Amino acid sequence: MDPIELTQFDSLFNFRDVGGPAGHDGRVVRSGRLFRSDTPHRLVGADRTAFAAFGVRTVLDLRRPHEVVRDGRIPDFAGLTWRHIHPEHAEWANTPYQPGANLARYLADRYADLASTGTTGLAAAIGLIADETNAPLLVHCVAGKDRTGIVCGLTLAVLGVSDADIATDYALSTAAGERFRAWFATTGETLHPALPPLGCPEEAMLLFLAELRDRYGTVEGYLRHAGVTDAQVAALRDHLLE
Repeated sequence: MDPIELTQFDSLFNFRDVGGPAGHDGRVVRSGRLFRSDTPHRLVGADRTAFAAFGVRTVLDLRRPHEVVRDGRIPDFAGLTWRHIHPEHAEWANTPYQPGANLARYLADRYADLASTGTTGLAAAIGLIADETNAPLLVHCVAGKDRTGIVCGLTLAVLGVSDADIATDYALSTAAGERFRAWFATTGETLHPALPPLGCPEEAMLLFLAELRDRYGTVEGYLRHAGVTDAQVAALRDHLLE
């Protein structure tokens, strides 16, 4: 797998193309079809121009409704459609991270909770990605690492990408989190004390995928349980694999 790299913006810290890894039958995930990032509501000036060059047609926003109200949505671009899908899940502050605890285990448990309660939203998100007419598509949440990481992880797994490669992509959000934290410190605001560190250890994604299979047999089995159809799975593979 060729290394996936973060695209550098001044106001967007976790943007990247998920294309590149090998999937079913050695077919490569197409570049330029599916992107992931943190929230793009800050795009202005040169960053706005740079983003426009990617030709994104659809933005899939996974944030909670109150997060959209608080920060706003992506600025308007010609030909761009904004879609808001909120997979239901408990506020993390209800299960605060305890300093010194196993971060991978904590994150995997939060992801399992999301997969359990957010089936309708996750199925809708995967269905949106499966529709080729929505591509190029950008999926994002706030930091672009957890909800976005799960949606991209499930998508890549259905495409036949190995868990190791999915976890490698997921872990890139650690460097992005460091950039975000450095920027956030300049705002004078403080992060919620109940939130965990912004790291994304590969083990968290590996645990999540393994435990999802323990429960549902396969990732496809989980997605069918959530409501994703066979036709949508086939469409994902048709337009996202070379």
